[in-house]
Amino acid sequence: MASVRCRRDPCGFICLILTYFSVFYADYVVVQYVLIPAYSGSVWCSFHGTVFNVILLLLLACHSKAVFSDPGMVPLPDTAIDFSDLRSQSSRKNDRGCEGWTICSRCETYRPPRAHHCRVCQRCIRRMDHHCPWINNCVGELNQKYFIQFLFYTGLASLYSIALVVTAWIWRIRSERGGDGERDRDGEEAPSKHLIIAHYIILLVESVLFGVFVTVIFYDQLVSIITDETPIEQMRNRLMKDKTSNSQHTHTTHTRKPKIALLREVFGRGSVWCWLFPLHSSPPSAGGISYSAVPDYDV
Repeated sequence: MASVRCRRDPCGFICLILTYFSVFYADYVVVQYVLIPAYSGSVWCSFHGTVFNVILLLLLACHSKAVFSDPGMVPLPDTAIDFSDLRSQSSRKNDRGCEGWTICSRCETYRPPRAHHCRVCQRCIRRMDHHCPWINNCVGELNQKYFIQFLFYTGLASLYSIALVVTAWIWRIRSERGGDGERDRDGEEAPSKHLIIAHYIILLVESVLFGVFVTVIFYDQLVSIITDETPIEQMRNRLMKDKTSNSQHTHTTHTRKPKIALLREVFGRGSVWCWLFPLHSSPPSAGGISYSAVPDYDV
């Protein structure tokens, strides 16, 4: 499915290339132009290099899981839907305890409550948050955890890069004042000063842009989880409020749960420390990814 989405969404393919290029470029600059010149011969060189690369490895692992994991696609029915009988089917839904199920006219399938159709993936996604070009996939019920982890480690790597670059820049200024700025500690010719400054500036701009970007999205993701409303549902509720003057007291799409229960539905029921790793974890059974893919309707 990932290769199909890459062919159908050129923007997503470009964003994937840009993501991996940015990660490897940041690793190259930090190791080659920050750690080796500033911390060569010190234990801090190995320490910062190890920590930074572990963060990048976790970033790439979470990103890969978000890209290749099923976001929660609603299975397609084996038989065609008879759209001429929708009203009678609607009445049978309530009789069979399937309130909230709807029929998607685009992919022609029954979909459970809170599932929405993605125009890029051309499928209905359970608890769809949005389609993200940076993972070339939808963010839905089954891969939202990996997407949030990817945002977290991207922000952490950006902050770490900024701190290392600023520290190395200060060290370089002090070493130039001491008269040994053009050669390293082994007496070998150091890289060009203009080249180093150019890499520093590019990495700083990249880190600031990506850091601010993922921080905003990370905050929105957490808000949507603890309020139990995806951005699509928030937009729909705003439209309903505009149409009805007293709708804020009359429309409730689902029962609100405790915030910790909502977080565990996304990140799993294990230890909070396990939330930091891209490990497979089943949501609570009460949270509802277990349902009949196609209700037993007569079509």
